[in-house]
Amino acid sequence: MNSSKLIETASAQLKSKNILSHKIDSEILLSKVLGQTREEILVNLNKNVPLKKILKFKKLLKRRLSKEPIAYILREKEFWSKVFEVNKNTLIPRPETELMVDQLAKMYKDKKAFILDIGTGTGCILISLLSEIKNSKGVGIDISKKALHVANRNANRHNMKNKVKFLRRSFSEIFNCKFDVIVSNPPYIRKNEMMTLEDDIKRFEPKIALDGGNDGLDVIKKVIYKAKDILKLNGMLALEIGNEQHKKVSKILIKNNFKIVHIIKDYGDNTRGLISKLNR
Repeated sequence: MNSSKLIETASAQLKSKNILSHKIDSEILLSKVLGQTREEILVNLNKNVPLKKILKFKKLLKRRLSKEPIAYILREKEFWSKVFEVNKNTLIPRPETELMVDQLAKMYKDKKAFILDIGTGTGCILISLLSEIKNSKGVGIDISKKALHVANRNANRHNMKNKVKFLRRSFSEIFNCKFDVIVSNPPYIRKNEMMTLEDDIKRFEPKIALDGGNDGLDVIKKVIYKAKDILKLNGMLALEIGNEQHKKVSKILIKNNFKIVHIIKDYGDNTRGLISKLNR
């Protein structure tokens, strides 16, 4: 069977499962199996695929048909023009999180900063920031030992071991240390909304990194309260938040002596991030 027929058949199967990205997913999976770029495959669609590779392709396709995210099947995801290892113990990096990295990178360009990343997961936020803010160092913390293994491998992959340290720790256990920047993409989905998430999220991504409690703000509130104690004078707190949480989170920040200096909008013009400065 040639590449064209494989892609066509797989795409139809994925489409029948209401997977909108059916064609591109088929191409990506075949690209993985053949060890070629999608572009190489698309210019050689009539090339026959060996049976061994077809069987491997069908195994990966079966996983995607079960709604397992492409990133977990490939064990990697691109973020900030870098490829990061991901697995079921880490959230999959999202494009909207890059918008927060972009804004912080602009704000701290040519500056020196000591950065704390709370709930670091793959380490993609911290590693990306440190690749842009050249004279800086950072600490990434997470309560998941398995996620930290992934973060450390990503630090090695991107030559960041001398700039970053990953620790298994809750942010409530951080003492006697002051940071210029605290960044976090905390759990912010309301408990009663967890079951309404798409299958590829609710069945595969770690619940501990998604569930923000009854109002979705449990962890966000705790991060804000803790940040007051461990930020330097005029330090910045950058939070990714859920859609429609902007007003509530803003009130909590202002009540805790933070001044909002930047609002981050996603590609659909929804407020998805807040950067605020601590006023002593």
